[in-house]
Amino acid sequence: MRWDIFCRVVDNFGDVGVCWRLARELAARGLQPRLWIDDPSALAWMAPGGAPGVQIGAFDAAGEPGDVVIEAFGCNPPPDFVARMVARPPVWINLEYLSAEDWVERSHRLPSPQPRGLVKWFFFPGFTARTGGLLRERGLLEERDRFDRGAWLGARAIVARRDECIVSLFCYDSAPVPALLQALAERPTLLLLTPGAAHDGIEPSRNLRTIQLPWLPQPEFDRLLWSCDLNFVRGEDSLVRALWAGAPFVWQIYPQADGVHEKKLHALLDRLPPVAGLRALWRAWNGLDPAWPDWPDDRAWHAACTELRTALAAQPDLATQLIRFAGEKASAG
Repeated sequence: MRWDIFCRVVDNFGDVGVCWRLARELAARGLQPRLWIDDPSALAWMAPGGAPGVQIGAFDAAGEPGDVVIEAFGCNPPPDFVARMVARPPVWINLEYLSAEDWVERSHRLPSPQPRGLVKWFFFPGFTARTGGLLRERGLLEERDRFDRGAWLGARAIVARRDECIVSLFCYDSAPVPALLQALAERPTLLLLTPGAAHDGIEPSRNLRTIQLPWLPQPEFDRLLWSCDLNFVRGEDSLVRALWAGAPFVWQIYPQADGVHEKKLHALLDRLPPVAGLRALWRAWNGLDPAWPDWPDDRAWHAACTELRTALAAQPDLATQLIRFAGEKASAG
């Protein structure tokens, strides 16, 4: 089957990150994905060399529709492309943003009738069996189990001292970085900094060493998270990768002016097994509480993240569910 994936890059690379991972996984399963994107510049470092079987084209230059059309995050394919879909309607799917909120289960797989007899289907990634699941490549967790973090760090000349906690930092500019640095300096810490304005000018201090990293290709970013004792991540794509890493993590949700991100943040916290102090820490990191709390207990935190990963891994992944759904609708239509 030929799959067309449409992506508009809004900001912060999350949209293209999700779409590229999906396209790469579909190709790995023998399908023929074409990624139509309005700004492919981030792929230069995110996916250098591309991936076998994945075609990339300009958003407004999409050719004849394939068998399945993925409209990522309500980006609206070009009108002339949609008009060409009428002659041989594909399975048209609006792949929505990830959320742990309860309403997602009720909206998942619902149809949306469109002009000229077309139908668009809403498809929601999620954290329960009644959603579309999470992006997870075949063999990812087995590879994670075999991973040697010492070898990966050593190949990049990163050497942690015996008593240091290794922490990665990937955040939005609004993050309360000074408060985090003060908290991290309470114990020996090696802080690995991904690129970003929020990290500019960070200086090491007593108990705190820092290393600036370049932009990493997606597989290497995953291994960075596997190498750390604690990960600070942001947005949708890196959240999912932190979940599969299985290590303690803190999520910075994309802030919204109307404040709805607070509810979304709590919805995900509710999916995690309870850990004393974790909710307060996430709220502080997201600017919802002014005071920085004490750190959660490391063992309880790690156990909670491992328990959540195990539960999520028992569910079908997003690519598998999309393929099944597209097959069902193609057969029915």
